[in-house]
Amino acid sequence: MEATMEATSVTLLVLSGLYGLIFGSFLNVIILRLPQQLDAQWQRDSRDYLQLPATEEPISMNIAWPRSRCMQCKNTLAIWHNIPLFSYIFLRGRCHHCSAAILIQYPIVEIITAAVTAIIVWHFGTTLNTVYGLIFAYSLIVLTVIDLREQLLPDQVTLPLLWIGLWANLEGRFAPLDQAVLGAIAGYLSLWSIFWVFKLATGKEGMGYGDFKFLAAMGAWLGWQMLPILVLLASLTAAVISLIGILSKKLSRDQPIPFGPFLAAAGAAAFYFGELLQDSYIRLFSI
Repeated sequence: MEATMEATSVTLLVLSGLYGLIFGSFLNVIILRLPQQLDAQWQRDSRDYLQLPATEEPISMNIAWPRSRCMQCKNTLAIWHNIPLFSYIFLRGRCHHCSAAILIQYPIVEIITAAVTAIIVWHFGTTLNTVYGLIFAYSLIVLTVIDLREQLLPDQVTLPLLWIGLWANLEGRFAPLDQAVLGAIAGYLSLWSIFWVFKLATGKEGMGYGDFKFLAAMGAWLGWQMLPILVLLASLTAAVISLIGILSKKLSRDQPIPFGPFLAAAGAAAFYFGELLQDSYIRLFSI
């Protein structure tokens, strides 16, 4: 009986990993196309507002259409060119048509998504919490990579993430509802306040409004008690990475770095190790 259960568990984890690879390919599509859609919409809206003459419209696209193409030669990719991870390996990281390098982002996102999917299924089992956990994790992956590429945290991801977190906590799945609501409010207002204090003191904007909404979403999922830990972890990590970048001369002192990836990493740690982090935080500041 135990051997059968172990075999079933292994099979479930393998299937979860394969599903994660496939879904990771879809996340790559969102990561690349959503900013392009937003940019095209902003251009149309700006042109209409300023009453500028119409120009050549960009090619219409959405998440599902048109089919994937090489970013260099624009040739449409065959189905076997789009097999998650395996196509990258078989093609040796090069386009089949023009031999241009394929973004390393593709296999990295797919591998991370596969690993995260297997971990969540292993942690929660076949329960509704697994569905919520996957939504949370996939959203963090999308926001992290988009922010690294574009320094942008789209409302199209952060706001649904916030509302889904509140919905999940109607039954207190990850935090009591009152703590989740306060977390959403405090998450937004805390970074909003820091933003304005910094701007009034220096005349510069230290972060974007997307960061406020992202932390509000974190508060909605994890509750207000986790917010100080999240901000502390994210800020310390960002400071260390920035210092390393400056010392290695890969970053300049005035070069902005996206804060979203650090919030995402802290949020992921809090999602899985919340109690441990809270205990460590309390011991640290009770000395």
